[in-house]
Amino acid sequence: MDIKLDPSRDDLPLMANTSHILVKHYVLDLDVDFESQIIEGTIVLFFESGNKFKKQSSSTEETYPSESNEACKFRTPEPCHIPVTNTRTVSSKMGYNDFVICGKGEKDTSGKDGNHDNQEQASGISSSKYCCDTGNPGSEDFLLVLDCCDLSVLKVEEVDVAAVPGIEKFTRSPKLRNQIVRELVALPADRWREQLDYYARCSQAPGCGELLFDIDTWSLQIRKTGAQTATDFPHAIRIRYTTKPQGRSVTWTSDQSGRPCVYTMGSPINNRALFPCQEPPVAMSTWQATVRAAASFVVLMSGENSAKPTQLREGCSSWHYYVTMPMPASTFTIAVGSWTETKPEICSSNDLATERSFSPFEADFRYVGVCGHMEYPCRFQNASATTQEIIPHRVFAPVCLKGACQETLLPLIPPCLSAAHSVLGTHPFSRLDVLIVPANFPSLGMASPHLVFLSQSTLTGMSQLCGTRLCHEIAHAWFGLAIGARDWTEEWLSEGFATHLEDVFWAKAQQQLAPDEAQEQQELRACLRWRRLQDEVRNSPEDMQVLRPNKEKTGHVSDSGSSVIKHGLNPEKVFMQIHYLKGYFLLRFLAKRLGDDTYFSFLRKFVHTFHGQLILSQDFLQMLLESIPEERRLELSVENIFRDWLETSGIPQPLQRERLAGAECGLARQVSAEVAKWVRVNRRPRKRKRKETEVLEKIRRQ
Repeated sequence: MDIKLDPSRDDLPLMANTSHILVKHYVLDLDVDFESQIIEGTIVLFFESGNKFKKQSSSTEETYPSESNEACKFRTPEPCHIPVTNTRTVSSKMGYNDFVICGKGEKDTSGKDGNHDNQEQASGISSSKYCCDTGNPGSEDFLLVLDCCDLSVLKVEEVDVAAVPGIEKFTRSPKLRNQIVRELVALPADRWREQLDYYARCSQAPGCGELLFDIDTWSLQIRKTGAQTATDFPHAIRIRYTTKPQGRSVTWTSDQSGRPCVYTMGSPINNRALFPCQEPPVAMSTWQATVRAAASFVVLMSGENSAKPTQLREGCSSWHYYVTMPMPASTFTIAVGSWTETKPEICSSNDLATERSFSPFEADFRYVGVCGHMEYPCRFQNASATTQEIIPHRVFAPVCLKGACQETLLPLIPPCLSAAHSVLGTHPFSRLDVLIVPANFPSLGMASPHLVFLSQSTLTGMSQLCGTRLCHEIAHAWFGLAIGARDWTEEWLSEGFATHLEDVFWAKAQQQLAPDEAQEQQELRACLRWRRLQDEVRNSPEDMQVLRPNKEKTGHVSDSGSSVIKHGLNPEKVFMQIHYLKGYFLLRFLAKRLGDDTYFSFLRKFVHTFHGQLILSQDFLQMLLESIPEERRLELSVENIFRDWLETSGIPQPLQRERLAGAECGLARQVSAEVAKWVRVNRRPRKRKRKETEVLEKIRRQ
């Protein structure tokens, strides 16, 4: 049964038909224009037909088609006699204003709807039919559906990968374009450099035919006449597009020094207003991107390489990043601005943190065995990477915050990275950039592969706020990025873990604290979170307090792979911390029941087993309980945890009993007494000073 998407609802639609075809690699070639506040260029998508999760996920009866059941109108391509031979060609037109674009592609000929003004032709087939049955052969053409909004799509074409010089040395079928792509995406991990090179060369190949496309509120729909199945559909396509200034995936603003900048926002809609993509988490892909901007700007991005600018000509630079670890497109992040790299003035003893020894989590966490994820160059199988306590890192900020970063942030990164390694083992990513983002950034931090955003608020006061937030974002490298939730409604699998681990990392990073002092600090933070959770439960809708709202349907999608994220667009959700707090207390509860040694030993094993993969709550809970002897499970079961913690609103009953039975730690009692004292002081009637009394008396007499 088809249903219509209701734009007034707060659910977020994921429209991509990932059950039939998956993006394996993106090649972005973009120009950043601060004058017009747009990003424009091309993206080339390389596909693989089929989806390994399709059989694992029970499909629902509902599908999520385009908003209208009327016949789709596709842009009909005009004959293209001159193929594009190099999509990276930069226009020679360049001004001296360092805020303008340094190179542009085709002129935007879009109409009022933001799409290319080609002739239109009704297909005669409703979009809902395509979304329902896009993978089976029949009389209709296969329809590729990508997640997309707030974009002006100018042109879609098939890429003639067979025209790449030397391609015959790479493939056994140099004339079959789809077969070339199949062999390219299937290259073994030890040939990743060659694979990236061929992706780049194929992305610059000429077009060999424009494709029909249409765009609605949430999706871009593409088809090729005569291609009736995903196998027949072109496996390499190029999309020329521009973002819109009001696009919700990026924020155009000024930094704290008054210089223009732009950065990706992340949720709620992720990157679909930055480039057309497959948003569902199961569409795990790699990417490479070339971004051009005026020479005064620094481009930071989710990438394994610490990119340096290449000067194209006076006043214009190009930056190139890549990743080889497949991840959801939602994790892609970019920030362009006049950032200044902040470096330590002198080498201090803090830089020697690699030599520190940590306890009690010093058991061998380098497990032998083959990784369970799809093949890629994995750090968990690299002997030198497994022992690397501190990965290379850089700090960027507006020039006015350089001193604060040197004083507060820089000294904290080595011990926090080292503490994280001592708890969880191998760092999933080879390097880290930290950026202090503009003042309008809506939270304290955001983690993405190789790049962390921190709010300027973390630089104020003592190191406590900066250190704990840094630890939180570092924890996301394991939980949220290397291990992701297969269903986005299970946000606790990311935020609950990061909140719990931030305390553990920070306690170990503060070497000057005695163990009992560190424990008291953790108890104090637990007390504060408990009160915050009580407040949130009292002041939020009950249906938004559930950590696993889809219950037994968690992870299920339609036959095409589309789905909706419950409350994904609800404006209240941005300010809620239910997933952070209830997830934190669940993990704290489990660690207490099992004991720290047992729990963290399991956690390292879990990370080694599931890195590079997507999980559901039961994957974690089942493995946890199976690793514990039955006599020590203490009536714990997956069903009980679902019932008590994940599938009910309000305060979990086990947590309620624990807080009522437990006494506050000494530090918490001291804080409570101090707060009570100042409350009493503020309630006392204040005596007016003599001068104030005299002034008031004069006023009365007048």
